[in-house]
Amino acid sequence: MWLTGRLAPDFKTIADFRRDSGTGIANVCRRFVVLCRDLKLFTQAVVAIDGSKFKAVNTRDANFTPAKVQKRKEQIEESIHRYLVALETADRGPDTPEFRARSEHLERKVQTMREQMRRMVDIEKRLASAPEGQISLTDKDARSMATSGRGSGIVGYNVQAAVETKHHFIVAHQVTNEGHDRTQLAPMAKAAREAMQRHKLTAVADRGYFSGPQIKACDDAGIAAVLPKPTTSNAKAEGRFDKSDFIYIARVDEY
Repeated sequence: MWLTGRLAPDFKTIADFRRDSGTGIANVCRRFVVLCRDLKLFTQAVVAIDGSKFKAVNTRDANFTPAKVQKRKEQIEESIHRYLVALETADRGPDTPEFRARSEHLERKVQTMREQMRRMVDIEKRLASAPEGQISLTDKDARSMATSGRGSGIVGYNVQAAVETKHHFIVAHQVTNEGHDRTQLAPMAKAAREAMQRHKLTAVADRGYFSGPQIKACDDAGIAAVLPKPTTSNAKAEGRFDKSDFIYIARVDEY
């Protein structure tokens, strides 16, 4: 702050730099991994994989799904009906400047609602051909996704990162717009192994990455995937025995 004389950057300075220097930033990340590899910092060949939700420029109001569009259309229809009833009441009033002004105001409201309804119908048509059943108007690649601990979702990106566990360096990262991690285990583990140039690798992840096909893909590639299996049964919550309460006895073929 002293060197720049408290000169403040424009609000888009960082965004513009990232956009204009994308290739250079990617090369710096790549060279950093190569440097760490040359310094023999990746000898353990163990990585931890996790994802983080990053909010996009796109607000939730500018993100649409079929359910959102249907709910918005119902709200618009209710508003139009309410304004038409109020307009009919105003039309029965005396011909005074006050009542004329109120009628004109209500007519503009009805016109605005009808324009919004036409917009919703247009978005509904576009949603029919949208591959993920979502449309984001500002940041077209952003998607609505749930977040843990907040009780609500965001419109943004799911940024995947693979971190080697000894020095905690990020060795591979990828920006995705999938709201879950179930399809990311094998791609991220393979990218980490390639970056670290190891023949074998151990990848650790949380239960959100649990997927049979993904674990098999890791095993086929010589990557040992270590992650817990999620509990999908409601037995314990309902006061019943869970599968984990039983032990299989092979010699008598019973639990």
